[in-house]
Amino acid sequence: MDERLQKILAKAGYGSRRACEEIILGGRVKVNGTVARIGSKANPETDTIVVDGSAIPKIPAQFSYIALHKPRGVLSDQDSHESRQTVRDLVGIPGHLFAVGRLDLDSEGLILLTNDGELANKLAHPRYEHEKEYLVLLASKPDADQLKAWRRGVVLNDGNRTAPAMVNIRESFSKGCWVQVILHEGRKRQIRETASQLGLYVHRILRVRISTLLLGNLNPGEWRHLTPAEIRSLKGLSATPTNRKKNAYRQSGYSIKQKRSPKSFGTPKRD
Repeated sequence: MDERLQKILAKAGYGSRRACEEIILGGRVKVNGTVARIGSKANPETDTIVVDGSAIPKIPAQFSYIALHKPRGVLSDQDSHESRQTVRDLVGIPGHLFAVGRLDLDSEGLILLTNDGELANKLAHPRYEHEKEYLVLLASKPDADQLKAWRRGVVLNDGNRTAPAMVNIRESFSKGCWVQVILHEGRKRQIRETASQLGLYVHRILRVRISTLLLGNLNPGEWRHLTPAEIRSLKGLSATPTNRKKNAYRQSGYSIKQKRSPKSFGTPKRD
C-alpha cells in the first residue's frame, strides 16, 4: 500500500515526520531512481527507496517493543566496535532494534528496544522532554544547598547548564543515601557530572522509568515484551510535547531492594 514518503522514512528511523520532510526537500531521497518531492508516495514493499545513496532498512510487518534491564558493564551502543557485550546481545530475537534511553557503561536499569523507528525517535527527541527516573546511590547525604542547586540546574564542564530536575532523598544510612532523580533531558553522563560539580560521589545509578514505562521487577540482563496497554501509553504520551506536562513528575514507586551502604558495593572507578 502506498504511503506518504515522510511517514515511511519516520517508521524506518530517520527522525520525526517533519525531519523527514527536510530530508526530502534536500533532494536526498530517491524512489525507483527518481528524486522524491514533498507529497510523494511509495510502497516500501515494492519500491526502491534510497536516502543518501543507501537503501532504507526494511520496515517490519510487525513491531517489537522490549523492556530490558541493562546490567552494569554492558554497552548501550549497538554499533560499537569494542569487543564488550552490548544490550543487543542480551535479546535473542532477529532484526534491528533501536535502543531508547542509552545508559553509560557503569549505569544500569531500563532501556527500551524497538524496531518502531517513529516511536523511538519521539521518545528520544529532546523536543518532547520525556521524563526519565533514576535511583542514585551517593557516598554522602547532600545538604540543603546541594539539593537546591541540583534541582535548579548546574553548569557543567562544557559550559552548559542542566535543566531543572526533581531530586529527593529516598533513603539514608550512615555512609550515604539513595536519591531519586527525575530528568527530562538526556546529556551524556549528566547525573555523574552534576553530582561531581556539587561535591558528591556517585556509587550506583539505576534507571527505573522511561516516560510511562517502568522497570518493574526485571533483574539485570532480563527482558520482556511490552503489554498492549504499555505500548498505547507510550504512543499516547509521545503524540505532542505538551502532553508531558499533564504527567509531570509521575513517580515510579520503585522499591529499593538492596538497602546497603555504599561501602558494600566495593570501590568504584573514578570518572
